[in-house]
Amino acid sequence: MLTKTKIQQAEEALQNAKGKMDGRYRLGYHIMAPANWINDPNGLIQYKGEYHVFYQHHPYDENWGPMHWGHVKSKDLVHWEHLPIALAPTETYEKDGCFSGSAVDDNGVLTLIYTGNIFVDREKDIVDQSQCIATSTDGIHFTKETENPVIPKHPEEGSGHFRDPKVWKHEGHWYMVLGTRKEDIGKVVLYKSKDLRQWEYLGVLAESDGTEGYMWECPDFFEIGGKHVLLFSPQGIEEEGEKYQNLFQTGYIVGDFNYETLEFSRGEFKELDYGHDFYAVQTFLDDHGRRIAIGWMDMWESPMPTKEHGWAGALTLPRELFLTPDGNMAMNPVSELKMLREKSIDLSIDKLDSESIDTGVKEDLLEIKVDFSLKDVTADEFGLKLRCNEEGTEETVVGFDVTSSKLFIDREKSGKGVSGVRKSKVELKSDTLSLHLYLDRSSVEVFANDGLNVMTSRIYPQTSSLGLQFYAKNGVVQIEDLNVWKLKDIWKESE
Repeated sequence: MLTKTKIQQAEEALQNAKGKMDGRYRLGYHIMAPANWINDPNGLIQYKGEYHVFYQHHPYDENWGPMHWGHVKSKDLVHWEHLPIALAPTETYEKDGCFSGSAVDDNGVLTLIYTGNIFVDREKDIVDQSQCIATSTDGIHFTKETENPVIPKHPEEGSGHFRDPKVWKHEGHWYMVLGTRKEDIGKVVLYKSKDLRQWEYLGVLAESDGTEGYMWECPDFFEIGGKHVLLFSPQGIEEEGEKYQNLFQTGYIVGDFNYETLEFSRGEFKELDYGHDFYAVQTFLDDHGRRIAIGWMDMWESPMPTKEHGWAGALTLPRELFLTPDGNMAMNPVSELKMLREKSIDLSIDKLDSESIDTGVKEDLLEIKVDFSLKDVTADEFGLKLRCNEEGTEETVVGFDVTSSKLFIDREKSGKGVSGVRKSKVELKSDTLSLHLYLDRSSVEVFANDGLNVMTSRIYPQTSSLGLQFYAKNGVVQIEDLNVWKLKDIWKESE
């Protein structure tokens, strides 16, 4: 009964907080907690025909605290339903939080594999972390294993920082990757099991060369496009020009893996998203064979202005991953997101020449697809300005610098608390730059160049700043195609 009581307490606190929340920056079609804090996505899975997403959640406060697992589900990756909190810290091995992990379908039993966290000395960042299991047959209520923790201690090559299990099945065996560190070297370690309860340690799958971070969080390992990809979130990579601009990164390594020798021959680390707010991505394989990724749409150093409104954090839109023949990862919004389109907005703009064009559109939930021709471009720079006010003091700029071939997002005037420019070099395959944008009340997601250049950033403009403009500087650029849609608010629909 203890677990139920803790979950009931958390649910009551959440409902109380929800009633006091200021909703001005609440997102219209992204996964959020009903109120209070949310970070990493966990346990992404398609189970009995429905998509389940869990997330790190503190139901008692808008700041990070003892982690619970929040829970939503969907039939279509678009319309989400909040379910009761799935996990609350109730046992001694997880007294300071049920940390991140993953989910598998074990012969019809929905099984969560997560990290039990104990702070030995929070100030000195000394932790004791172990791996645990909880199961459900209805996909809503979970029972923790009496054998927990199923992996009580980290391997010799790691330390107490030993977390974020990602589990998958290959030829009758379960495999697990975990993030850890030894002194200042981030690593991913590998385990194997027949039953999810007894685990055999197989060794270090990959580790930092000394420049790739002191801790590798949230690892994910999968096969795609004939290669194996290790996704992870390294902490401690030094800024390098326009690369690694955020406090922590999320990225990937492409290589070849042999299940017999357990060797992973790896390439270089590459960032996955070049915006301000993308971390702790996790993926899953759905019934259509798609590798779908969702990340935390925030970053640890962010000011998070919504905290004073009673909530913080959200998850990105679901994105389908593709590996190009030359070993680069592309991300594009899943096709189901077309269901968000409420109304097409007719704009006939075929040319931009050295000035901003105000479209007259005033909406806070938009999808925009625009193709710019680079054939005869004479402009130095062109792009869009989102969430503009009439005075010109608020705008979020998504632009392209023609000379350097760099896409950028500039939020120097994006509203409360945030600033900074992020850039991404575009290796164009044709003489067209295609941009696909999703604008929500406090977020922008930009997919460019067939998903090879993706930027995710949070913004906090005044609610009255709703203008949409197109612009070019010092010359002309042609627009080949332009489509704009007003999008539905799925949360208002479900209330």
